[in-house]
Amino acid sequence: MAKLTLPPEEWVRSGHSACPGCAPALALRFLLKGLGPRTVVSIPACCWTVIATPYPTTALGVAMLDSPIESTGASISGLRAAADALGMTDVTIVGVAGDGGTADIGLQSLSGMLERRTNAIYLMYDNEAYMNTGVQRSGATPWHAWTTTTPVGPALRGKIEPKKDIMGIVLAHRPVYAATVNPSFPEDFLAKVATARDRTGPRFFHAITPCPPGWRYDSADTIEVGRLATETGLFPLYEVEQGRLRITRRYGRLKPVREYLETQGRFAHLTAEEVDTIQAEVTARWDELNRVEAEGTRKSTPAPSPIAPAASVSPTTVAAPAP
Repeated sequence: MAKLTLPPEEWVRSGHSACPGCAPALALRFLLKGLGPRTVVSIPACCWTVIATPYPTTALGVAMLDSPIESTGASISGLRAAADALGMTDVTIVGVAGDGGTADIGLQSLSGMLERRTNAIYLMYDNEAYMNTGVQRSGATPWHAWTTTTPVGPALRGKIEPKKDIMGIVLAHRPVYAATVNPSFPEDFLAKVATARDRTGPRFFHAITPCPPGWRYDSADTIEVGRLATETGLFPLYEVEQGRLRITRRYGRLKPVREYLETQGRFAHLTAEEVDTIQAEVTARWDELNRVEAEGTRKSTPAPSPIAPAASVSPTTVAAPAP
């Protein structure tokens, strides 16, 4: 990662309309703090559209395009082409979308942007459901999590499918740079933004962004919940450049995953056996992540520890970009 320098300017204005404890608000704040004012952001229908543009105000101090939910990737390819045609080569083009607008509805558009080698940054803020429209499950919702469309009852156990491996999908496109980030670790977040800022080509961030109403925890606990996601190994922090993986937040001993799950009402129904299954999966993935880093391999990287049975996850191919 690049050496961290913390600019004093803020490009996400205070007094915005995000929920108390909103981690997506922190994610875009840190991203723009690292990129500066010469940035154009494309945001689709999502929580951030509501945060940024309640008429007649805006919460952003940079230019913004409000794009359809399925077209963030295409929109930033178009913005990049327009900026280049106007000779605005010093402008950073950024797409910011939720997990639903990235891993589900916008997946084709994201894939196209990566395949075209668009010189832009894409950040997926992952609050693990369609939060803007009422906490409906997305492909990024974890295994057994409660949502309004994956209820819990005598015969229902929340979402029955595993969390989609968006980083694995992105890495298969051979981006110039990709990293997981967590607003609960701002130094790591901003250092990775500095690295991405200095690269040319498609770059991608997967940000874990806890959501108090959707995850069912007190809004004062957002930073702690986010920290536990990484400290338990459920959301490890790493970066991949030229196909080489490096863990950026290392722990000698992970905290029990139970400590993370118990902070959230969406997991309150889990049995001890289900927690043990999740713990075994997280431990195995953390060990694999360390093995990949140690070997310096360019052939495979593990998914970022979705809550899912181990048998449901397949390996992911990663290779360096062609010259």
